[in-house]
Amino acid sequence: MPHFEFEEQYIFPILSEDAQLINRALLEHRELHQLFNTTENLTDTLTTLEEKLEQHIRFEERILFNKIQEIASPSQLAAVEAAHNAEVFEENRSDEFWKK
Repeated sequence: MPHFEFEEQYIFPILSEDAQLINRALLEHRELHQLFNTTENLTDTLTTLEEKLEQHIRFEERILFNKIQEIASPSQLAAVEAAHNAEVFEENRSDEFWKK
């Protein structure tokens, strides 16, 4: 997933001193990736996905990103911003979702 890959490549390395927070985020990324790719028991899967995604977002917003902002240097934050601005969004209207 591009969003997770971006965080893992550009943001998480800033917090290398606190491996516990990064390990939690990486574990949650793997769990979410698995849920996004599950095709069985869709109702249960979507419910679980909703719960886990909300928990993950709250963890990142309230704990992880605050910790990163505390220790990141101005040049590290500028590098993250530059990498984020370089990301190109491509509309995918060919996906089955949009054909319904």
